[in-house]
Amino acid sequence: MSPPDLADYGIDHDLPREVYEERLLALQHRLELIQAAYIAQGLKGIVAIEGWDASGKGGLITRMLATLDPRFCKVWSIAAPSREEAARHYLWRFWQRLPGNREIAVYDRTWYGRVLVERVDGFTTEARWQAAYDEINQFEAQLIADGTRLAKVFLHITQKEQDKRLEERLKTPWKRWKTGKDDYHNRSRRAAYLEAYHDMFARCSPADAPWHVVAANDKKWARIRSLEIICETLSAGVDLSWPDPDPELVKIAEQALGKRLF
Repeated sequence: MSPPDLADYGIDHDLPREVYEERLLALQHRLELIQAAYIAQGLKGIVAIEGWDASGKGGLITRMLATLDPRFCKVWSIAAPSREEAARHYLWRFWQRLPGNREIAVYDRTWYGRVLVERVDGFTTEARWQAAYDEINQFEAQLIADGTRLAKVFLHITQKEQDKRLEERLKTPWKRWKTGKDDYHNRSRRAAYLEAYHDMFARCSPADAPWHVVAANDKKWARIRSLEIICETLSAGVDLSWPDPDPELVKIAEQALGKRLF
């Protein structure tokens, strides 16, 4: 299968608000069911999200987590490594943040920074970022072999849409915290990022851990499509049927409540 071509995803969808809200509620309910199965069965999952600045990563994560139990779901917002992290192998800090049994971990940007920002801005040598493709594939293969379900979602917006959103972030007071000089630096390197994304899709999208590109010019459509992908990946091979009540627990409850329950 050929890697995704971002040129195919510069689409201006227009999902009606009422359809969006109906589908969003259904997907959030399904995520609740998936999380309940993870907790009951001791499963673990990862949602890895990449995309352009202002592509809607935060909004997607907010909708994904809206109805989930936060005790079993952790979001990691990945920025530049600390001094301690930079002194070690770049994957070290991600090993520290992997989900345990019963948990789902969400990464707002990921270990792909080695082949994206570090490559584009020259923070590491070409030899190191070239070697990282195989290292990342091996890392993800280890996670999957350990039973972790891995969903990788990339949100794509056009330059025109990104510019519109960056302008909005400056003009809307409560959104100003979302933007900074880095957004404009990264914008100036769009051609280099396009090349880096192409290589990332081509070299790190095996059959059991593919990248899913989502056209994100329409935030509503992008959230629904992304949540569909996340639900499908996290629920693969998972028994989502309701468990039967424990007979012993039923007896205890009936005695305590003074009535028959079934």
